[in-house]
Amino acid sequence: MTNDDMEVLKGKLDERNYSKLMALENPKLHRFVADFIRLCRPDSVFVGTDEPEDLAYVRRRAIERGEEGDLATEGHTYHFDGYHDQARDKDRTCYLVEPDQDLGERLNTVDKASGGKEVRDFLDGSMEGKEMYIRFFCLGPLDSEFSIPCAQLTDSAYVAHSEDILYRQGYETFRSIGDSEDFFRFIHTAGELENGVSKHVDKRRIYIDLDDSIVYSTNTQYGGNTIGLKKLSLRLAIRRAESEDWLAEHMLIMGVHGPAERVTYFTGAFPSACGKTSTAMAPGESIVGDDIAYLRKRDGTVYGANVENGIFGIIRDVNSKDDPIIWEALTTPGEVIFSNVLVTEEGIPYWLGKDGECPQKGINHSGEWYPGKTDEDGNEIPPSHKNARYTLRISSLSNADPRLEDPAGVPIGGFIYGGRDSDTWVPVEQCFDWAHGIITKGASLESETTAATLGEEGVRKFNLMAIMDFVAIPLGRYIEKNLRFAEGLGAPPLVFGVNYFLRGADGRYLNAILDKKVWLKWMELRVHGEADAIETPTGYIPLYDDLRRLFRDLLEKTYTEQDYVEQFSTRVPEHLAKIGRIENIYRSQVPDTPAVLFEVLEQQRRRLEAARAAHGDLISPLQY
Repeated sequence: MTNDDMEVLKGKLDERNYSKLMALENPKLHRFVADFIRLCRPDSVFVGTDEPEDLAYVRRRAIERGEEGDLATEGHTYHFDGYHDQARDKDRTCYLVEPDQDLGERLNTVDKASGGKEVRDFLDGSMEGKEMYIRFFCLGPLDSEFSIPCAQLTDSAYVAHSEDILYRQGYETFRSIGDSEDFFRFIHTAGELENGVSKHVDKRRIYIDLDDSIVYSTNTQYGGNTIGLKKLSLRLAIRRAESEDWLAEHMLIMGVHGPAERVTYFTGAFPSACGKTSTAMAPGESIVGDDIAYLRKRDGTVYGANVENGIFGIIRDVNSKDDPIIWEALTTPGEVIFSNVLVTEEGIPYWLGKDGECPQKGINHSGEWYPGKTDEDGNEIPPSHKNARYTLRISSLSNADPRLEDPAGVPIGGFIYGGRDSDTWVPVEQCFDWAHGIITKGASLESETTAATLGEEGVRKFNLMAIMDFVAIPLGRYIEKNLRFAEGLGAPPLVFGVNYFLRGADGRYLNAILDKKVWLKWMELRVHGEADAIETPTGYIPLYDDLRRLFRDLLEKTYTEQDYVEQFSTRVPEHLAKIGRIENIYRSQVPDTPAVLFEVLEQQRRRLEAARAAHGDLISPLQY
């Protein structure tokens, strides 16, 4: 650290905060802080430790600054993002690359020199009149092979408060790493505020420097763009994992409880709003994590750990019947942030799909709200945004898995891939082997778009392993990395595909929300070889008698043979069309696609064509 850096820190930090920063004997950290104090010019700087009083200070400042407001239930607060700042901005989330770097046409990139200058220009003076919060966190369980230290600088107390809930505190982790330069860095500014929200969303930028492990975020408040340790750090971790022979994935981790008190852990990838959190929260099972997983190999077994220890979940349609555990946490005292919901005069949050009638007035992200209110374009404004969220700690949930903080992670028995698919995949299916699963499920994943990202809803889009928005290496290399991950394993985890959104000819969904509990239990039995299956051209499906018993025992529902045939018939034309779409994407847009992908897809095509020749376009499972 230069003398100038030292003078900057001494000049801006009071004695207490300077002492807290200097107790971390890390020159790279000190240079990072000094650089952005000099650039952003905050009025004051707060250095947060792991101590409860520092966490309480951040929460109090969020209230005092108007970034959050108190609700009627103790510990509950609400936050509003700007009307046009309600989702991840994929178009303006880019990698900073050198002229000779090529990440492929599917990944957004910007020249490092010009992009770096642009975002630093937006940061210049952005914190004048504000306080900078310096926060320290640890991705993954503390003191484990999964741990990655992180330092966040932000002028938003809401962002800092959210991260305090979502991540493990890391001040002591930084104390333990000494002068190591191996940590992730994040700098965020909400920019100029108007009515408490970011004014210049046209200058919203989220730039990621993979080589320097740093993320820049400007002129935005929405969590997906600002909470650096979430999907933004996932991009950094994917890059690191490739060089260190592990995986960083957009995956849940959950424990499915089998016979004789057995717990089998699964990890699963689902695009946003496709049932990922509701799967992780399935009644009777236990949750390790709902969003991001680090996966490592040890002694021939895959172990997984949740990067986070909280949930930033979509709240739409959360209700007491379908989501009883989340509902309990959202309606009882405890630390919870509600974002972009409707708030009544009584301090009660309302969201789309909540139990009870919609209030007739309140405030939301558009200001004072009433039924029929429209925006400047004449669009009706709903009481709560479709992408409204809740933020809470997993430990506050009654089904938190006891191994949530285990530094060893949990052994993974199965991988699950699922998306919004109205007409092709059956509700649950086991793949023939690891490569077949990675290619026909993970690398072939498609899903209809939702309100979680900006743009048109309801469009079927390719979403490789539900990580398309976050891949930080060329796609072909990413697929190859996943395929090679099975090397050295005694027996790779089984790979499954699920589809909660299959529709009948009349357009209705063929399964209820809680039916996923049956699919999970069947997968758990398959991992241990305790359930038979029918071989189809696309994988193994359950026997009718097994499902009938599981529906009866788990849900007290009668599952008819007609239900089974409608749900588990092979829709040959749809499968063949899907193979054609996926092949076209890889041939036209991913020049480094491994040849095995096309080989596996061609094998599947031939099996489907042979089955169609024997049985027709729609093949009942009873015909196999």
